[in-house]
Amino acid sequence: MRIISGKYKGRRITAPKKLPVRPTTDLSKESLFNILNHQFNFSELNVLDLFSGTGNISYEFASRGSSSITSVDGDLGCVAFIKKTAQEFDMDITAIKSDVFKFLERSKAKFDVIFADPPYDMSQEDFERIVTLIFENDLLDEQGLLIIEHSPHTKMDHLEHFSSNRKYGSSIFSFYEYEQVETDEEDEDDE
Repeated sequence: MRIISGKYKGRRITAPKKLPVRPTTDLSKESLFNILNHQFNFSELNVLDLFSGTGNISYEFASRGSSSITSVDGDLGCVAFIKKTAQEFDMDITAIKSDVFKFLERSKAKFDVIFADPPYDMSQEDFERIVTLIFENDLLDEQGLLIIEHSPHTKMDHLEHFSSNRKYGSSIFSFYEYEQVETDEEDEDDE
């Protein structure tokens, strides 16, 4: 995998072959970060990377200036690899070994961006449970964005807070956010 942009642009990171992962492709990752570039100032983001695997998405946020990144994965090998890589690159990434659902049930922190890349063969119910837990436990900032990567076999557009999705190859990114209420300041100024 390679880092697409920012401080570490072009750097290659080689994960051990034995890790149980399916990293987000460079094309999908580049498309996702093009969307995020228009919405966020990366240096101000508090990021949560769920089912983080090799840390591919976390490294991209760190390279673009995010200094508060939490990576959660249930595999000890993945967490150890993220810790080692973050230390080598001097990235501020906190890697936590935990069942993602238990983490979401216990966490009290709020995040600006939450990215989840569960195994594509995870059940529909568990995909939906990620969205439910995040909004029920108020883990997303009011202006924040939840992104779930999934295959076309998993349907995510019927859930509350769904805003849009984008398809890249065999991956779909579904986006969730709180509905933004527009204030009509211009009308008040006219009075």
